[in-house]
Amino acid sequence: MNARTEPAPAGSDAIARPPLVRELLLVAGLFLVYKFGRQLATGHTGEAFHNAHRVWDVERAVHLPGEGAVQSLLLHGDGLVHLANTYYAAVHFPATAAFLIWLYLRRPAHYVWARRVLAAVTAAALALHLLFPLAPPRMTAATGLVDTARMYGPSVYGDPATDSLSNQFAAMPSLHFGWALMVAIGLMAATRSRWRWLWPAHPLLTLLVIVGTANHYWLDAIVAAAVLGLALAVILPQTPSGGTPISLRSPHRTATTAGRAPGGLVPAQRDEQALVGAGR
Repeated sequence: MNARTEPAPAGSDAIARPPLVRELLLVAGLFLVYKFGRQLATGHTGEAFHNAHRVWDVERAVHLPGEGAVQSLLLHGDGLVHLANTYYAAVHFPATAAFLIWLYLRRPAHYVWARRVLAAVTAAALALHLLFPLAPPRMTAATGLVDTARMYGPSVYGDPATDSLSNQFAAMPSLHFGWALMVAIGLMAATRSRWRWLWPAHPLLTLLVIVGTANHYWLDAIVAAAVLGLALAVILPQTPSGGTPISLRSPHRTATTAGRAPGGLVPAQRDEQALVGAGR
C-alpha cells in the first residue's frame, strides 16, 4: 500500500468514492448488528457443548490435525503465547477497519465490493451462530486444550456465566479468520506491488493464533472460508452498465503505465471508467 508506487488514477476517486457519512453509518450499523446478533445467540450452553463434542468427533473422524499440536508450539515460551493472545485480541477489528479505510481513500473502486462481501460474510456468520451455537475448544475438557488467554493474558473474554458483552458460544464460523482472509484477498486485488503476495500471511497467522489459543477448531476456519468463497462468487464488482464484472486480478495501473498497452498507446480513461463502476 505504497502511495508513491501505486497512485490511484487521477480523477477516479472523486467519482467512485461513496459519501463518507453514509459509509460511516453503514459500517456502524453493521457493527451494531454484529454485536446485537451475538447477544441473540446466548443462553444455549447445553446445545453449544453438545455441538462442540460433535465437531471434535468429526475432526478426528476425517483425520484433521489436532489443535493441540499448534498450541504445544505456542506453549514453548511465555512470550510467544502472550504474543499470540495479543494478536487475537488486538488485530482483528483494527486490521479490518484499516483495510476498509485504506480502500475508501486509495481504492474506492474496490471499496464498495469489499464492504459488501464483509457484510454478507458477517450476516451469514451470525445466522450460523444462531443455528449452530458452539463452545470453543478452550471450554471443552475433551480437547485437552488450555485457555491460553486466561492463563497467560491478555484476554478479551470474561467468565462465560457473567460475560454480557460477548457471545462465547459463537465459534463457527470464525469471523476472525473470515475477515482476515477477505483483507488479504481485497488487498491483493487492489494493489500492484510485488509485496502484495505477502498479504496472505495475515490470515495464515490468524489461523494459527485462533487454533493455538484454543478459541476455534479447524472446522471453524474451514466453514468461514467456504462462506467467504460463496460471498465472493455472488458479489462481484460490476461495470457502470451492470454488465461483465471487472477482473480482480488486474488492479489499478500506475500513472506512468496507465496509457500503455501491448499494441501501443490507449487512453488511460478506459481503465478508469471500468473501475469507477465498482463503486456504484
